[in-house]
Amino acid sequence: MTPRNTPAFHKRALGILATTTAVVALSLAGASAANAADRVTYADSVPSWATAQNDAGAAPADTTVEGEIYLPLRDQNGAEALAKQVSNPSLSGYRKALSPQQWINRFSPTKADSDAVVSFLKAAGLTITAVPASRQYVVFRGTPEQLGSIFGTSLHEFSYAGRQLVAPTSAPSLPAGIGAKVSGVSLEQSRTLTRPDSIKQGDLGPSNTPQVRMKSVAPNAGPVIETPCSHYIGEHTVTVPPAYNGQTSYSTYNCGYTPQQLRSAYGLSDLGKRGVNGRGQTVAIIDAYASPSIVKDVNTYSQQNGEPGLTNSSYQQLVPSPAQFTDQELCQYPSGWQGEQTLDVESVHAIAPGARILYVGGTNCGGGLDVAMSKILDNKLANIVSNSYGNVGEAVPADVIQGEVNLQLQAAGEGIGLYFSSGDNGDEAANLGYASPDFPASSPWVTSVGGTSLAINKNGSIAYETGWGDQFDQIVKNADGSLGYVAPLPGTRFVGGAGGGVSAVFSQPDYQRGVVPSALANGHRVSPDVAALADPYTGFQIGIRPIVDDTTLATGDYINETYGGTSLASPIVAAQIAIVQQATGKTIGFANPTLYAVKRVLPSAFRDVVPQNPTQALVYTSKISGNTYLVSLDNDTSLKTAKGYDDVTGLGGVSFSLLNFVAQGRH
Repeated sequence: MTPRNTPAFHKRALGILATTTAVVALSLAGASAANAADRVTYADSVPSWATAQNDAGAAPADTTVEGEIYLPLRDQNGAEALAKQVSNPSLSGYRKALSPQQWINRFSPTKADSDAVVSFLKAAGLTITAVPASRQYVVFRGTPEQLGSIFGTSLHEFSYAGRQLVAPTSAPSLPAGIGAKVSGVSLEQSRTLTRPDSIKQGDLGPSNTPQVRMKSVAPNAGPVIETPCSHYIGEHTVTVPPAYNGQTSYSTYNCGYTPQQLRSAYGLSDLGKRGVNGRGQTVAIIDAYASPSIVKDVNTYSQQNGEPGLTNSSYQQLVPSPAQFTDQELCQYPSGWQGEQTLDVESVHAIAPGARILYVGGTNCGGGLDVAMSKILDNKLANIVSNSYGNVGEAVPADVIQGEVNLQLQAAGEGIGLYFSSGDNGDEAANLGYASPDFPASSPWVTSVGGTSLAINKNGSIAYETGWGDQFDQIVKNADGSLGYVAPLPGTRFVGGAGGGVSAVFSQPDYQRGVVPSALANGHRVSPDVAALADPYTGFQIGIRPIVDDTTLATGDYINETYGGTSLASPIVAAQIAIVQQATGKTIGFANPTLYAVKRVLPSAFRDVVPQNPTQALVYTSKISGNTYLVSLDNDTSLKTAKGYDDVTGLGGVSFSLLNFVAQGRH
């Protein structure tokens, strides 16, 4: 469990250090941790999954754990009121954003309080890894023994979501003098479940269904149907057993759309010819770690597709050195995030080739992402930020969620729009045992981007668009030589779909009232808000030199791969925002109140994504197993597309004309 690049100290030395730390902590407190009157307890800092049933014993002594302390805003209600004023077209403060320094001076914790917390942690022997200019939090590291002694608890490992994660067995606490300055404490690893919301075509995931085990094609057998990929919908069609309404002819899956095809489908080609391509705008992208080959990859890919390459002025990055990477195993290693960064950068560059891209990498997928966000917010390095990652549901301690929300309030108050992918696992019931949207996309202070399956014609227009939710049914040869399906359509193998649904944490924001059906919302925030292409089987082709060694970050040869996921949808929407801001000269900021206001008065401004009749499908043959599948679209777990707002695609797809209304604040 020792994170890569973190020294593995000798256990005896750790024991001595922990004992010393305990003495220091207790002397600072002036009393025993058991004396509750002298300590402030943080009950909302224990994750819901840290239960006796999941307890796997004491956390390994030969590791370090990241912690984060959150400090309260000086005027929480005022920060929320400002965020509403700046983003609501009906209010007098609309788009009268504060500068970062103005926001910090008005709402951030005081320097004295931040310094006191840092001094306490340093004196207790912990390593401080980050304090942002906004002073909203302090990120630190320590051994389980250190953290348990200082915070009056014990750290154990818990079995959750197929992982072993560290968390406190009881609510952490702090000496009253310090605790009065602190709003929340994170000593647990739920945020290391934060993962890229991208899926590579062919990643079918595990399948425990009997149908696949019993009737799968034998290894190395030829496919029952040859399915060359299609560069546009219908380029190659194949005959399958009767499916929807008896249809037997379907297009094969997509090879991976090119930048030119996406711009054409989204109505941006003519604008590009007139120089409206995002020039003068900056789109920031946040992910964990950093690809060692990103510029070289994008420029090879751009040359391959006849696109402009990146230059020193069109691409910058703020990234940690590899020696600063932490929690690599927990966070899926740099190789697990490289495809995400590549997808984000290449899709923004595809949609808005004139925009400047700023990539900010985190040291890990936990507090490192907060630090990356703060670098942007505290200096207003961009007013459009794409975030293609999310937690598994909302199973994050309340203290952590509030700390994240405060960063989102800062963004809204400064006129910065945060775009988050809604997730790739549908309603998450398979992972959690209950339906849940993913956080941070479920927050009412960000724009949550859902996903669609997008069929593009040979001429570059949209043939059809429906909700992203891929259900696979294997096609097999029967004893008599005929072909059939293993199970009744659409099959039982779900391989990805847009996240969304009703929040269990956030009440319904004002802007959703009257637009989101009451029967769906039941008084709560529902996500997503808008949607764009996310289906990897109608996906986007990227170019990448994959990391082949996470220790040295050595890369292999350049290859093309096809990706999807709402990680694709989020940067597509962010890039569209950049184009509109260039065209109108307006900064949109937090877009949701205006998006929903436009929906109320001009529903046709959105490209409503509705169920297709009959159900649309594609045919795909796995390069690994040789199995051939009918891919039924718009089968997203319990989430359903519908006329108007739905929990797969939100208000629908966005267009240049719609975003013009949004930029102009027309409502």
